[in-house]
Amino acid sequence: MSIFDSYQLGDIELKNKIVMAPMTRNRAIDNIPNDLMAKYYGQRAGSAGLIISEGTSPSVNGIGYARIPGAYSPAQIDGWKEVVKKVHDEGGKIFLQLMHCGRIAALENVPNGGEVVAPSAVKAGGEMYTDEKGNVPHVEPRAMTLEDIEKAQNEYVNAAELGVERAGFDGVELHGANGYLIEQFLNPKSNVRQDKYGGDFKNRARFALETAEKVAKRIGGKKLGIRLSPYGTFNDMQHNYDDLVELYSYLASELRELGLAYIHIVDHTAMGTPEFKTDIKKTIKLNFGGTVITGGGVSSKEDADAVIDKGLDLVYVGRSFISNPDLVSKFKHNQDLKEPNPDLFYSPGPEGYTDY
Repeated sequence: MSIFDSYQLGDIELKNKIVMAPMTRNRAIDNIPNDLMAKYYGQRAGSAGLIISEGTSPSVNGIGYARIPGAYSPAQIDGWKEVVKKVHDEGGKIFLQLMHCGRIAALENVPNGGEVVAPSAVKAGGEMYTDEKGNVPHVEPRAMTLEDIEKAQNEYVNAAELGVERAGFDGVELHGANGYLIEQFLNPKSNVRQDKYGGDFKNRARFALETAEKVAKRIGGKKLGIRLSPYGTFNDMQHNYDDLVELYSYLASELRELGLAYIHIVDHTAMGTPEFKTDIKKTIKLNFGGTVITGGGVSSKEDADAVIDKGLDLVYVGRSFISNPDLVSKFKHNQDLKEPNPDLFYSPGPEGYTDY
């Protein structure tokens, strides 16, 4: 089996097993996808088997970063429609990643009418960049009520439906990783609730599972994936806790029952985060049974082959896609990759974005 072989993912056929990972690039002025973004995704659509969009907020409350897109207003959906058309015109497939930032936010970045909410009123360590003031500390969130929880779940459902039915995305990925809202419910450091959404691992998993179930009922499980980051430290998460393996085993088995298209497992160990304490990828794969996307530090065909050789299904590539729109061709012909410029990852213009 080769990474260059096609792959059946739900109801769509991918031209190869290389996935362009979701990467925040902060080019959505006023939180609206634009022509520059359409060009960026279109440049990479001829290469990747699947593109997963950058994190996109399902609501005003979910926007924590400067210049990230949303998928809740008519202007945003119209913008995404042009992005998707460009990707499809270039022969690509694209999923919309829905990312509610939760407590990872600065007030200066939240649009009018929004507020910072999270499972518990636990402020995240670290800082957030704002165009107005530079770096500022994360704000302490307001703990979500049961009504807030239901509202947030419905916002995911609404954005997913708009993304698929109006913008034309091939599917949706729920961002349950990297310290954003869904993982804030999963992780005991950020979730200190005493109700049915906090406490033991089944309660902490409730928000993720209820949200996935509601979205799957609206758009179909075969069009839905979820991203998870067990043992992750990003955004002030506790990377190891007593019931972690039980939690992710339970999540995987319950998501299997919902018939999701895939689970996407983040691995940041190549970027210096602690090594996984167990073979959690294998554990999730065994409990889920379906397609698993994973990667971590993949910058060559050999790296990608190693992921597949371990019994996993699709390989995500992140930063190398920034500076190599034709990455799969370079893998195929053993060509050297161009290094991206980290200073331009999050700047607002085309430099370091569409000019490679």
